[in-house]
Amino acid sequence: MVGFGPEDNHFVSELTYNYGVGDYRLGNDFLGITLQSSEAISNAKNQGWTLTEATEGVFVTEAPGGYKFFLVDKEQPQTDPVQKVTLAVSDLQRSINYWSNLLGMKVYEKNDAMKQALLGYADDQCKLELQDIGCPIDHGTAYGRIAFSCPREQLPGIETQMKEENQKILTPLVSLDTPGKATVEVVILADPDGHEICLVGDSAFRELSRMDPEGRKLLDNAMAADKSNEWFAKHQKQKPSA
Repeated sequence: MVGFGPEDNHFVSELTYNYGVGDYRLGNDFLGITLQSSEAISNAKNQGWTLTEATEGVFVTEAPGGYKFFLVDKEQPQTDPVQKVTLAVSDLQRSINYWSNLLGMKVYEKNDAMKQALLGYADDQCKLELQDIGCPIDHGTAYGRIAFSCPREQLPGIETQMKEENQKILTPLVSLDTPGKATVEVVILADPDGHEICLVGDSAFRELSRMDPEGRKLLDNAMAADKSNEWFAKHQKQKPSA
């Protein structure tokens, strides 16, 4: 789990490495993450990343897997530098109805000409941007999901509401045990375009997601012990570049 601060008040990305998978096919579903950080732009330049100025003061670059990052050339805010996550949708108003009317997000902006809408749960949190691309959404093989924590007692009501509205429930309310750690309760939904949404009981989530001061060291040790090179060599497959 990587981010600019604890999950209590920061957006965090979960990076998953699947052994034996050489590559993924990207779809058109995930359009990028926007960060406000001049330092990120400087770091990208120093490390030789390709940067293209999309609009004045906004640069775009790609992670190794092809995911786009939009970097805003402004001083990093005291709150979360991750400003928004942009998802593609096939019908903007239908998606607004789902995320706002059913999931309770506030609509901060709506641009009919650009077919965009900006939604969120709080002014100081990362926002969700919906971009109507005018065609069906293809999730490829590299799709993920977006997760939110909420009071545990709200989960049954959310599940019931989705059933009543004939919305897709991928995983009904279930308890997930983590050895030696908190047991979390989750409901996993899918919006009209199939974007997966995981709702997690807040109390257990906060216990489970405590920031580990040794996190960087643990990641470095795990990468040093990685045996994927041996797997790819044994199966005569090419390992993807970093």
